[in-house]
Amino acid sequence: MNDELDPEIAKLLANAENDAMEEIDLESIESVDIDTSNFSKKSIFQDDKEDSGPKSIHRVDLSAKGFTPIDKLVSDVPYNHFNDTSYYKTALTGENNSSQRVHQILSKYLTTKDPKDRAVFRQQIVTVYWELLRGMVGKAGNVNLPMPKRMLIRFGVLLPSLFKTEQKEFFSKIFIDNTSQEPVLYMDEWFKEISSGRMTNSMTDEKRQPKRMANMTAEEVNLAEQSRLMQLQSKNSGKLQSSENILNMKENERSMLELELKNRIETLCEHNKILDLPPHTEPLTEMQRRVFSEITDHLHRLSKVDKELTKALNEYREAKGAYDSVKYKLEENGGGQQIQTNDTEAVRIEYETVRQMAKMTVGRRGNQFPIFTREFYHCTEKGTGTRENVIEVLRWIESIDPGCFHRIHKNIPNRIVPYVLLVPTYGDRGFCWEPFDRYNRVTSRGRIVIPMYPKDLRIAVLTAIADLRWQVAKEKASYYWMEEGITGQYYQHIEQLKLKGDLKEFFIEDYILWMTKESEGVQRLDKDVRGIFWRNMPFPKERKEELRKRSLVYDELCKKDLNREMSDGY
Repeated sequence: MNDELDPEIAKLLANAENDAMEEIDLESIESVDIDTSNFSKKSIFQDDKEDSGPKSIHRVDLSAKGFTPIDKLVSDVPYNHFNDTSYYKTALTGENNSSQRVHQILSKYLTTKDPKDRAVFRQQIVTVYWELLRGMVGKAGNVNLPMPKRMLIRFGVLLPSLFKTEQKEFFSKIFIDNTSQEPVLYMDEWFKEISSGRMTNSMTDEKRQPKRMANMTAEEVNLAEQSRLMQLQSKNSGKLQSSENILNMKENERSMLELELKNRIETLCEHNKILDLPPHTEPLTEMQRRVFSEITDHLHRLSKVDKELTKALNEYREAKGAYDSVKYKLEENGGGQQIQTNDTEAVRIEYETVRQMAKMTVGRRGNQFPIFTREFYHCTEKGTGTRENVIEVLRWIESIDPGCFHRIHKNIPNRIVPYVLLVPTYGDRGFCWEPFDRYNRVTSRGRIVIPMYPKDLRIAVLTAIADLRWQVAKEKASYYWMEEGITGQYYQHIEQLKLKGDLKEFFIEDYILWMTKESEGVQRLDKDVRGIFWRNMPFPKERKEELRKRSLVYDELCKKDLNREMSDGY
């Protein structure tokens, strides 16, 4: 840190010295009277039964075609939480010994002039900070949690004095509520959903060992049963949504066929009057006689659709029956999703997972420093991983790669946006943690992780989407992933080139070039890779038409598309 920071540090530590915070007194800090009156009302963090309404972040809307454009990326009126003079003390209040260790090491880190000591303290901060969060994240579901603690979990902001003036102004204008209702969550919101039971734990290789019923209290038994029922409901919800989507499609198909059939019959029943022999009419014309075969064809198609509709209706009834049965049991179990739970065990397990996620965004050689400071923050306002900025990047990606969130079920593409966790790290890579829920592969949301303070936000999000694309395609192909689909074609290409290294990393790098260069007509990919991506991850028709005007390479690919359309099995 440079000399510019010294006056700020002196100002920061002035209050700390007055309060004997150099040897922090936990008893005094924990006895600080924190004003929570602003949170006792209808809090901005209060649950609005978002798990049950049509706009729930947990409810997958298969009818949605894309992201709604964000009108405002930041609020016009700034919030005042970073201007609180007791922000630092409030953030550390009630966190036991971990708060003392954080304060002591952070004070030494900010005041020392020796580069070697600074490096040592910097490394120590990483450990003690995550220990602080260990006890803090369990409180994320509490609507009365003081704002400084929430902002610490969300943005990593422990000391507002470590902001530059313009940075503080920007962060004060970031929207607190999820007005978009997209499944893009900050870290405090993530733990809140986990603790309430609305979200299950992120998948890990280690299996969670359930407690024996004999060792559980009555409340724990009730929560365990509720968790089991909600898990079952999630699985049934996927089947219900999928079957309803298929049923709607078949009903629409039937309606279109019936409308066409009506038009044909009306055409058949129209007869012109014979001018010299009134009131008699003309017999069928040659064109009308041709309608007979068209009507016959439509009747055959209608019969086929009706059989498919009957099957879809039966599947929907079965799925709805199973869903309603579980819903009834949930209501009997104490209101089901209406109950506010606090699963501390689930939060503890998720904390370990999220910590691993944070490390992965940074990498082994990256900057692991967990606290926000202007020393390491070099993002622009639009390059910061806020919820609104990330949604805009996702919208841009989907405009170029319309099938990036599609998951095929029974030959029907379902658009399913994954959960997005925004972690306050200085990492540069996003990634996919899981492509979908293990209990609901049909309509469940996957999970991707995005660092909030990367060098390039677009690249960070693109790496996550590329990883998601790869994992979804690989899971679809199952044991034949080296032979079928985009993973099989790409694997065979890499094998032909005899390249050594991580196959998925090759794919991610090529996907970034595909989205940033090839989509603009700049040829950077190998010819074979371009062909693979063109077939499996096609651009929208409008962009294809633009590209074919720019180069003969893309024009040739468009011609091949036309040839495949006229052949079987396109």
